[in-house]
Amino acid sequence: MVDPPQPQDPLHDPITDVAVEAPGVDEEAVVPWSMLLRRRPTAPAETGGGSGRPWLVTWTVLFGAFWVSSTITILAVSRPEIAQDLGASVESLVWLISGPTIAVALTGTTAGKLGDLHGHRRVYLIGMVGATVFVALTALAWSGPSLIAFRVLGATIGAATGPSSLALINRMFTPERRSRALGFWSLVVAGGPVVGLVAGGPLVEAFGWRVIFAVQAPLLAVATVVAFVVLPETGRRRDVHFDVPGQLWLTVTLGGLLFGIDRAAAWGLTNPWTIGFFALVPVGFWSFLARERRAEHPLIPLHWFARRSFSVPVGVSFFMQFGYMGGFILTPLLLEQVRDLPADVVALIMVPRPLTFAIAGPLAGFMVGKVSARSTIIAGSASLLLSMVVFAVVAEDPTTAVVVLALTLSGIGVGAAQPAIASSVANSVPNRDLGIAGATQQLVSQVGTTLGMNVLEAVESVSRDGRAPGGSYSVAYAVGAAVAGAGVVLSLFMTRGPDADRHPTATPDG
Repeated sequence: MVDPPQPQDPLHDPITDVAVEAPGVDEEAVVPWSMLLRRRPTAPAETGGGSGRPWLVTWTVLFGAFWVSSTITILAVSRPEIAQDLGASVESLVWLISGPTIAVALTGTTAGKLGDLHGHRRVYLIGMVGATVFVALTALAWSGPSLIAFRVLGATIGAATGPSSLALINRMFTPERRSRALGFWSLVVAGGPVVGLVAGGPLVEAFGWRVIFAVQAPLLAVATVVAFVVLPETGRRRDVHFDVPGQLWLTVTLGGLLFGIDRAAAWGLTNPWTIGFFALVPVGFWSFLARERRAEHPLIPLHWFARRSFSVPVGVSFFMQFGYMGGFILTPLLLEQVRDLPADVVALIMVPRPLTFAIAGPLAGFMVGKVSARSTIIAGSASLLLSMVVFAVVAEDPTTAVVVLALTLSGIGVGAAQPAIASSVANSVPNRDLGIAGATQQLVSQVGTTLGMNVLEAVESVSRDGRAPGGSYSVAYAVGAAVAGAGVVLSLFMTRGPDADRHPTATPDG
């Protein structure tokens, strides 16, 4: 007769409860290392003290994110040297910047959803390995097209690190403490390009542009190995299928919009190709909505947008990025053309913006509990608006002191608001959807970035006739201020209270 199975003692772990029983030997716990090594740790809950693992995971993820984003600014300013070395035109190498930007926007939702379905550790590591390989190939590029291809392919697969890094961090912390961790995430995202520019500039000057990728590749490899060892597994959902038609229609929509915006600046709005790109947008968007309404497992659940704790911060991120990145394009041109300042002086004057952005994020994170996410987002939006207004007023005579003040207002406002926006979005969805939720917010921000840079530059260009030097910039900054003002108004509709509209499963994994 077979004995019935006995209930398992919840205080015991079958992995460690292997006993040795022999004459003259006391019962002794023995760890079977082969079993232990096969079982990856899972994301633990943070109780608010004691365990340092949540922060170990956070800094591991941020170490990788830092090196992924560190070369974008040095590429932007090194295009003439690269073009001369490869025998390409400077104009063609604009795709070193716009190509990866569009690739990240198009593939971010894919990466976020795949992380939710198959595990964010796996997706993050795939992104890091791919980024490492293509950075190494970039250092070996033999022509302009090969360089652009490696950069775009690297950005496409490296985009997986963005949503998965956010999801991994959010899974480690309680909703009340997510803003603190995401403040450091903002610091790294802003600080990586700054450090890349400061450290990469002298390296390019001394050894050529290839050295920045020769240095970046091994550092990415180290970050990948550390992540492999440290990062915990996240759950997989075998009962949910990836929404391929939804992703295809979203890609058609975004591809038409982003390529249309990018090419309108070069070819004009009346060019047949530009018109064709823009014509894809309404067709793709309508088809995407129709697909998501009837899909059993939609790519992006549309009912999320009925929650103010999700839709408002996502919308605010669009308006903030429009003004912030639009100003990023306008201000150096303003200083060069109106003040006639050399490029090195302009670069120095621009430093306060990313510097204050990087500092404001962690400081805002540590203020959680004293200042609500709603108040932080409203104050950040208002600070950006004030920055754009100051630029609009002084554009015809932009003194250095006032420009630095306006740049500081911009950096503090957006830097402080970003962690609150990201944590609000994360807190409004279940943990199983953190990847696609973060990717959706980043996608909307990316659209705002692309529109802001192109629209404000176009407004400045068409406003030059009949105006004094700087007058066209006043018009462009005024448009940016209007858009930033819309963000302030929208932020007033944020839910009130720490638990307002919070999803009941927005808790750390345990």
